[in-house]
Amino acid sequence: MSVPELSPFRDREPIETERALALLSEGDLDLIGRMPYSSNATFLVDLCHEGLEAQAIYKPHRGERPLWDFPSGLYQREVAAFLISQDLGWDLVPPTVVRHDAPHDTGSLQLFMPTAFEEHYYTIHEQSDEHDDAFRRICALDVVINNTDRKSGHCLLGTDGGIWAIDHGVAFHHQYKLRTVIWEFVDEPLPDDVQEDLWRFLERGLPESVIELLDPLERDAVLARATALATAGRFPADDSGGHRYPWPLV
Repeated sequence: MSVPELSPFRDREPIETERALALLSEGDLDLIGRMPYSSNATFLVDLCHEGLEAQAIYKPHRGERPLWDFPSGLYQREVAAFLISQDLGWDLVPPTVVRHDAPHDTGSLQLFMPTAFEEHYYTIHEQSDEHDDAFRRICALDVVINNTDRKSGHCLLGTDGGIWAIDHGVAFHHQYKLRTVIWEFVDEPLPDDVQEDLWRFLERGLPESVIELLDPLERDAVLARATALATAGRFPADDSGGHRYPWPLV
């Protein structure tokens, strides 16, 4: 399957978050094509709203492959990951919304970020430690949301020099299922600002927008994992004998 054509908007400047959310929620939507190599139906779309044009990744509920250990509605977890990243103040996940009037009905719509497509976690991390602060936050976010699929290719280097984390459909399970390629920070103390952000997040409690997307067990588990991480004050180790890596790694 050929990759849908990426428009010139891939080289645009980053869009301010509130405007991006309006574009995703209210913009005219044109389906371009299906993205290859995805286990679930994933589409590239063009968006236009009040003179602003961009592209987005659309994951319809109807296109999800049933999983034995996750309930239907993976698209909601994509949105919840964005909302929690924002509530923590980390700005790691591209703007993501639930869209009901999309071509294949309800699903998640995530702003397609301009990135260096040949780069991923391993290549970025091996080149320098410039982005390690962002990777530490991604590592902490993955613990909080219990991400089961942090592949190297799910960390993107933006053309603006920032790091973006994508693909969170299999996160938020109430049972501990963390799988990630980011184990470089094992037993390191959490940066002070990360720990402080976690405590502020816990003091506020889950945003209502997140509560609507997760079931009660999942909501309680988010708060329990955030509490455990903030209390420990350091990054966890892989206690599974190496089974906490996703496959494929990239």
